[in-house]
Amino acid sequence: MRREPLETDYLVVGTGAAGMAFTDALLSHSDATVTLVDRRHAPGGHWIDAYPFVRLHQPSAFYGVSSVPLGRDTVNQSGLNVGFHEMASADELRAYYAQVMDQHFLPTGRVHHHPCSDHTIGLDGRHFITSRLTGAVQEVRVRRKLVDTGYLEGRIPATSPPPFEVAEGVRCVPAGDIARLTERPERYVVIGTGKTALDTCVWLLSQGVSASAIQWVRPREGWWLNRRFYQPGESLPDFYAGVGLQLKAMAQGTSVDDVFARHEAEGLFLRVDTKVVPTMSRGAMISEAELALLRQIDDVVRLGHVRRIERDRIVFDGGSVPTGPGTLHVHCAAAGLARPALRPVFEADRVTIQPLFWSFACYPAALLGVIEATIADTAEKNRMCPPIRYWDEPRDYLSTYLARMAHDRACASHPAVVAWSKSTRLNPISGLGAHRDHPLVAQTSADLKQYGAAAAGNLVKLLQ
Repeated sequence: MRREPLETDYLVVGTGAAGMAFTDALLSHSDATVTLVDRRHAPGGHWIDAYPFVRLHQPSAFYGVSSVPLGRDTVNQSGLNVGFHEMASADELRAYYAQVMDQHFLPTGRVHHHPCSDHTIGLDGRHFITSRLTGAVQEVRVRRKLVDTGYLEGRIPATSPPPFEVAEGVRCVPAGDIARLTERPERYVVIGTGKTALDTCVWLLSQGVSASAIQWVRPREGWWLNRRFYQPGESLPDFYAGVGLQLKAMAQGTSVDDVFARHEAEGLFLRVDTKVVPTMSRGAMISEAELALLRQIDDVVRLGHVRRIERDRIVFDGGSVPTGPGTLHVHCAAAGLARPALRPVFEADRVTIQPLFWSFACYPAALLGVIEATIADTAEKNRMCPPIRYWDEPRDYLSTYLARMAHDRACASHPAVVAWSKSTRLNPISGLGAHRDHPLVAQTSADLKQYGAAAAGNLVKLLQ
């Protein structure tokens, strides 16, 4: 069954955080029409599939789309995030994105939304949307560009099988399933190094599971950002001071490891085990309260990646450990964000969403929408926005910081882009003007002048 063709200026594939932030910017800065398509039943991307106890690891104030605030900008009075600004839960994020779509995008009359649908491109270059529910096919005639938000889409444990063999009869579940258990395990084995594994361990411990009942399989050790330095509102001077401390460390560091050691000494970066040098840095945040909980787990296995789980043992790259029928293996291991070959963000008929620099997730995607809407020259847009790979190792974090410095210099000649960056809530330091008289702000501004250029030059040397 085929429907009449639909005409649109932009066809945005993916209604996750990036697609929604980009679309919001387009709608706010142009008169373009937009068609959104996603295989999921509702907007929100991976939040639709997320484990039930997940929350943002950053303040809600910096997340979502620029034109619609997320949350009430409250400070938590209890729990592991006490004293810090609220972080939305998966349920809150799903409701938020539904609200953005239903109450802000669709009422403009310039947006069409196609959930539960697949996008394909024919051999002749024509675009088609196919409903997963009815099989109906509709051609979409794109006047301007396709916006691909899934080029770097990774795998998450909730929707991906374990990257290791699991013998018949072994209890192995993704992280989200532990919130729905009907039979209590004797023991938990949490497999993974990333934020999902941290969240899982924290949730188990906060629910009263004894640390002695948890074995944590960590193929790598990671660096984690200290959430204390990434707070909005009245805490922005401390946020800004953290930027200055990082630039000072980057200017004075003698190696990548030395820069991170300086960051750790200032409390900017955290690691669970201070005796193990981290080989991973993906920019996720934890609090010192969460860290204290995680350090209660003494049974940590570092034998490389899991290859298979048998009925009586877990086999790794570098050995094996025993397991048994009373053990629940919690699969928190997945490929994560993809790191394919980079391509230009802006092309004649396409925008491919990719990271530009280290920042909170939604700000760069919205920034790309602003640049697409306000700057006509493709070469200039790509000069401003060279893409980078998602960060994984410590040196990657430093290279993404260097990219941010280059990006800021490239954007300086475009007043409209600079003005938007200074006003959008998605840019964490956009509200700094309200604190211009704070002593920390004045001191940090001086530090940035003193160390900024030296940091950029030294990073180039350290990353060679």
